[in-house]
Amino acid sequence: MRTLNPVRSGDATTQRGVAAVEFALVLIFLLLVVAGIIEFGRAFWYLDAMTRATRDGARYLSSVQANQIGSVGVPTAQALVVSEANASWLSPPLTTGQVSVTCNPGSCQDVTAGSGVKPVYVTVAITGYAITVGGMIPFFSPAYNGSASYTGVLAPSTTMRYME
Repeated sequence: MRTLNPVRSGDATTQRGVAAVEFALVLIFLLLVVAGIIEFGRAFWYLDAMTRATRDGARYLSSVQANQIGSVGVPTAQALVVSEANASWLSPPLTTGQVSVTCNPGSCQDVTAGSGVKPVYVTVAITGYAITVGGMIPFFSPAYNGSASYTGVLAPSTTMRYME
């Protein structure tokens, strides 16, 4: 009569089960790291896209004629920033209300002969753009208050010398 041998601790079946449990435990942390890399990569991508857009808006505004800087230059620069930033698939999309344009010294008003001061510098900035990080990590709570994500504000700006 033949008897079956009991399973020993060094048996291949037991080792495969232990490896599967270890892999499952490590996989959780690996997925957390990958999700964090993706989320922060997206935040840096948005920041880079908005920084490039403000740079292009300031570059455009620095070359607009002084007699059109307020009436034509500012709205066109805002529209340029919004269209370039949103071309990078920002979510939520950027609006013209979040793009501010300032001139130093004075204000960005049309300068006519004998009235007004030409700006020396022009600044194009994005204000109040909120981004949510952590949506891919459902059980991550940065403030331990039950929130599953962190909302931060991105505010890039570019200042250039007015060259007209």
